[in-house]
Amino acid sequence: MMYRLVADLAMVVHFAFLAYLAVGGFLAWRWRRAIWAHVAVVCWALLSVLAGVDCPLTVLEDWGRRGAGLPALPPSGFIDHYIEGVIYPEQYTDVVRAALAAVIALSYGGYLLRRP
Repeated sequence: MMYRLVADLAMVVHFAFLAYLAVGGFLAWRWRRAIWAHVAVVCWALLSVLAGVDCPLTVLEDWGRRGAGLPALPPSGFIDHYIEGVIYPEQYTDVVRAALAAVIALSYGGYLLRRP
């Protein structure tokens, strides 16, 4: 039971991380200091995508799933299991990444324009 809880909690935190990646720059318009946490999240996401660094949340969820007797995540990880092919077709991965980058750039542009 504890393994399943760890796996589920890691999955929820992972989705929260991705949501913050998408909207954190806009949250910084209201809460100025949030920009630093968002910059760290963006840097981690870039490192993960560009360098292929394994996300510790994926490793933790996989460990919990195995311990609970559930099937392991695929070798391609969390995104491929829960998002690609589920929320959008896999052939649009580059389009989705570009759109996310544009949303982040827009949020940072707005952040800079709103600076006192």
